[in-house]
Amino acid sequence: MIASVLPTYSRAPVAFTHGSGCWLTAENGSRYLDLGAGIAVNALGHAHPALVAALTEQAGKLWHVSNLYRVPEQEVLADLLVEHTFADTVFFTNSGTEAAELAIKMVRKYWYDKAEPRTEILTFEGAFHGRSTGAIAAAGSEKLTKGFGPLMPGFRALPFGDHDALRAAVTRQTAAVMIEPIQGEGGIRSVPDQCLKGLRDLCDETGALLVFDEVQCGMGRTGKLFAHEWAGITPDIMMVAKGIGGGFPLGALLATEDAASGMTSGTHGSTYGGNPLGCAVGAEVMRLIANDAFLAEVNRKAALFRQGLESLVASHPEVFEAVRGQGLMLGLKCRAANTAVLQAAYAEHLLTVPAADNCLRLLPALNIPDADITEALHRLDAAAIRVETQAA
Repeated sequence: MIASVLPTYSRAPVAFTHGSGCWLTAENGSRYLDLGAGIAVNALGHAHPALVAALTEQAGKLWHVSNLYRVPEQEVLADLLVEHTFADTVFFTNSGTEAAELAIKMVRKYWYDKAEPRTEILTFEGAFHGRSTGAIAAAGSEKLTKGFGPLMPGFRALPFGDHDALRAAVTRQTAAVMIEPIQGEGGIRSVPDQCLKGLRDLCDETGALLVFDEVQCGMGRTGKLFAHEWAGITPDIMMVAKGIGGGFPLGALLATEDAASGMTSGTHGSTYGGNPLGCAVGAEVMRLIANDAFLAEVNRKAALFRQGLESLVASHPEVFEAVRGQGLMLGLKCRAANTAVLQAAYAEHLLTVPAADNCLRLLPALNIPDADITEALHRLDAAAIRVETQAA
């Protein structure tokens, strides 16, 4: 008999009742150190007092009115995002997947209005842009698409890191290039800064729109507000979600005025997107994270964590192969099966997130205390010893 909750997840046999900072408490009272942060969502940890206060205050005033009317909380958050990014305009969604869908529509409408026959969007193998039919068509992997055809046409996935294939593919008929500056689901694979710069130049040469998916790598995760800032370039369109709500379901699509020019009244909408609750929390998240001192601390903590992880790789060469990523979007490329390391970490009451390419993602809260970093390294060491013992 099918479960009342549709069984599309292979869930770990643990449920949590509450959390504080980087710690979660399970039903049986045991505590887990959380290095997953809800897959990079709880950017400020669990039950951050400023976010609780923002949500509680707004909940006592107004939850939902719809986008048939002005939403002042939405305008506040949009103004903050425009102030701190390349964007001229913002549309709010409930998720990164919805932001990806709008990005696809925005690209297509842009070229339709210019009366140019550009429809193909180039993407990259290993990408993840969400689970909707458009998003899986964009990623193109069999894991995501098998059984869900026919797929939306107009996408071509290029080999990751193949510069010759990219240069050959981007022409004056290309509508857009969509890319994650750091692939999350794909195994914490970073696109080098010089490659992002080259991609920006290539799009400028051909007129193609450059679309960044910063759903996972954005909102301070890499030590800049958005990952592309390290390369000193900007996109035309960008998808944001996960950390922007600090745990509240919230996403956004950011765009330049030119890229958004086709999206006029009636071309897109959302019943819940940009509701007062989500935007009140998102504005507080932005006030806390879009701060030079806060981001400097992210980089300091990231250096401390990475140094410890490099030592773990050296100490357990049969378990770990390399450290990947930037800031507090880190990955452990494993030699042992990443699932075995994941289970060993569970046994040590440590939560991590699996990814492709036999990698484990480490995505802690951006304000993780130094003591919790030390404890995390201790538990990862113990997990590695468990894996070595089981293999002996």
